[in-house]
Amino acid sequence: MVVGAGQAGLSAAYHLRRRGFEPYRGFVVLDADPAPGGAWAHRSPSLRMATVHGFHDLPDFELPAPDPAAPAREVVPGYFAAYEAEHALPVVRPVRVGAVRPAADGRLLVESDADRWSARALINATGTWTRPFLPHYPGHFAGRQLHYSEYRGPESFAGQRVAVVGGGASAIQVLSEVAEVAGTLWVTRRPPVYHEGPFTPEFGRAVVAQVEERVRLGLPVRSVVSVTGLGPSVAYRRARELGALERRPMFDRLTEHGVAWGGHEERVDAIVWATGFRPEVKHLAPLGLRGPGGGIRMEGTRAAADPRIHLVGYGPSASTVGANRAGRAAVNEIVKLLGEPALGVR
Repeated sequence: MVVGAGQAGLSAAYHLRRRGFEPYRGFVVLDADPAPGGAWAHRSPSLRMATVHGFHDLPDFELPAPDPAAPAREVVPGYFAAYEAEHALPVVRPVRVGAVRPAADGRLLVESDADRWSARALINATGTWTRPFLPHYPGHFAGRQLHYSEYRGPESFAGQRVAVVGGGASAIQVLSEVAEVAGTLWVTRRPPVYHEGPFTPEFGRAVVAQVEERVRLGLPVRSVVSVTGLGPSVAYRRARELGALERRPMFDRLTEHGVAWGGHEERVDAIVWATGFRPEVKHLAPLGLRGPGGGIRMEGTRAAADPRIHLVGYGPSASTVGANRAGRAAVNEIVKLLGEPALGVR
């Protein structure tokens, strides 16, 4: 069984079919959304394909060259829908999984708001979009606050002063758009890390190795993007042209009309928290996968505490190219565990 039909889940489903698992009887894909697209369907309409922070084709199905000005929330979901149809993937939606539990017969019991399934193994591809991270700071701000997951473009900020919190690609996207129509204040907890050189295969492997080490030790995951640093993207160049990349250190507290460092206050009308996401794995809690380090200790894509559970789009595979590779690796491991494809779900 696969939970989640984003990039990682669709990659895993493709490889399950390729290895001979029969759709619906051998495996199913449960997806919480009413239509294809995963997290891409929820992105801001202002995110265009020209400013997407990297995208890799799904296996055996090339994304036709899109219009750079086309909204990513339309192009990518359309591509995912075509992929599901092209490979006849057994996606069942909308189904929200509430819990995965060990069953008495040695299988896994998957409970959802639609039905209950029994599975011999599970590939979890639920991503992070549904768990936005909002840090807590003391004080009270009377203006508008929203997380990046709620951001829908710069228009509603016209003529205002906006604090953008975060040092990743999402913050750069917001700055590159909002600075066109408003004053901006960029705030990060740590100085931003810039990567000026090319993203070579060697650099990519080194980045993934850093993230893999954390999940191997069972520590809370860091995103791949947090390690790569900020590269010379379209959004980055535009934000720099607009003078929006003058970073300030993290404020101490919120005030009624802004943010403050010690006795110094900056007045703002709104705060956009581009502070990232956490993995959506709470439905796996009954399996007791978390270790003393606070994370799920991983061996490749496999949870060390239960070889039936694989996490894809998690930690080092939380990128479009990493998700593809993880989907294939998880299926290879499941075939080793289960043997030849047989009745996998019921």
